[in-house]
Amino acid sequence: MSDSDADTRHVGGRGAVLLVDHGSRRTEANALLDEVAALVKQRLGARSIVEPAHMEIADPTIAQGFTRCVEQGATTVVVHPFMLAPGRHVTEDLPRLVAEAAELHDGVAFAMAAPLGSHAGVIDAVIDRCQGALLDAQSGKD
Repeated sequence: MSDSDADTRHVGGRGAVLLVDHGSRRTEANALLDEVAALVKQRLGARSIVEPAHMEIADPTIAQGFTRCVEQGATTVVVHPFMLAPGRHVTEDLPRLVAEAAELHDGVAFAMAAPLGSHAGVIDAVIDRCQGALLDAQSGKD
C-alpha cells in the first residue's frame, strides 16, 4: 500500500471522522458532542479531521458537518453514530442523511461505523460510573 492509499483508508490525512448524535434543544447536551469531538481529535492527532454533527434539532447538521470535513481535505468520511443502539436512527435515518450529504461532494466516499453498543470501552465506562456512584453513596455524597 502506498502512502497516498494509507491517507484515504485511515483516520487522519485525507480521512475524516464525523461524530453524529441525535441533537437536543439543551445547549449543554449539544456541547457534549463538541467536547467528545475535541477529545477524539486530540487522541488521533492535530492533523486529523474530526467534526461533530447533530441528526436534528441543532446545528451543525449532518450536511454541514460533512461539508466541513470535505473543506479540510477529506476524501473519505467515517460517520460514527454517537448513540448506543442500532435503532431506526442508526439503521435508516443516518445512512439516508449521510448519503444525501455525500451526493453534494463528488468523489468523496463515506462509511458508517457501528454505534457504541456493547463495545468493551462502553462496558468499562458503565462499571467506572457505577463504582463512582457507589463510592459517593457510601460516603454520603449526592
